[in-house]
Amino acid sequence: MPKPIKGIFKSKPRTPSDIVRQARELLVYFDTTSNADRGPKREEKMAELSKLILEMKSILYGSSEAEPIPEACAQLTQEFFRGNTLRLLIICLPKLNLEARKDATQVVANLQRQQVQSRLIACDYLESNIDLMDILVSGYEDPSIALHYGGMLRECIRHQSIAKYVLELHLKKFFDYIQLPNFDVSSDAAATFKELLTRHKSTVAEFLSKNYNWFFEDFNTKLLESTNYITRRQAVKLLGDILLDRSNTAVMVRYVSSKDNLRILMNLLRESSRCIQIEAFHVFKLFAANQNKPPEIVSILIANRSKLLRFFGNFKIDKEDEQFEADKAQVVKEIAALEPGDSQ
Repeated sequence: MPKPIKGIFKSKPRTPSDIVRQARELLVYFDTTSNADRGPKREEKMAELSKLILEMKSILYGSSEAEPIPEACAQLTQEFFRGNTLRLLIICLPKLNLEARKDATQVVANLQRQQVQSRLIACDYLESNIDLMDILVSGYEDPSIALHYGGMLRECIRHQSIAKYVLELHLKKFFDYIQLPNFDVSSDAAATFKELLTRHKSTVAEFLSKNYNWFFEDFNTKLLESTNYITRRQAVKLLGDILLDRSNTAVMVRYVSSKDNLRILMNLLRESSRCIQIEAFHVFKLFAANQNKPPEIVSILIANRSKLLRFFGNFKIDKEDEQFEADKAQVVKEIAALEPGDSQ
């Protein structure tokens, strides 16, 4: 009797589109069934879904042996955004195990950069499903998913239109998220906050001009005057990044014309932490360099002149830095030369 030919009935390998479709079917199943249903069938489906998410990650990132194949990535991306896979993945993320959550976060991150026929189709999808940003932002209120949602959110705000939406609707919440007691969550929120305020220059400049009063009031009281050392340190560094950015010149001029802001910066210069002192100096020098100082700023600098000059005389940093020394010399020169009638 002839031997059967081996491998004749082997199943065809799954295409990237097949993998996405199968994952989507399973996500629909988990979205519509209760978490209380813990039978073996559910466990089996969860294992299969985790495997499919890992396969998507492997196609998008490649492996140590092989680079990702552009055609496969494009096919996967197209199928992913054709259906509602992203929405389902975000909604079902809390039901996945930790490893699958990590893989899903990496898949979502990669898909934001994938071009299909020279278009970032992720951006088009997000603009049509902008409420997904509301879900990702609210993830900071649940420590079990905060880091995964936070990672996804930072990748989504690579798109300018999406960042604008989050800035305008949700930025205020970050002042509280940054102060959450869970260190990992608060650090992640701080990273997203920084990204929102530094990535898209024109959008940020427009947002800060429109929202100047409440934004800097919250920034000063909740972050720069926080009792938490790390919050103060990160905030004063970010303030320098914002004000020293050319696109924010109008905002910077407004900030350095306020005596309340100057008082806060002078207090930060007196901190015991050298890191905070140095970051505060980078902002303080803008007050000193302003050629149109309001009278109250001139008065404060003159009233504190001897203390400030003594402070800068002893103010050193660990490594030699010509720029720092030049900036310090300029600040000293500006303060030493002030006369009561110098305001414009």
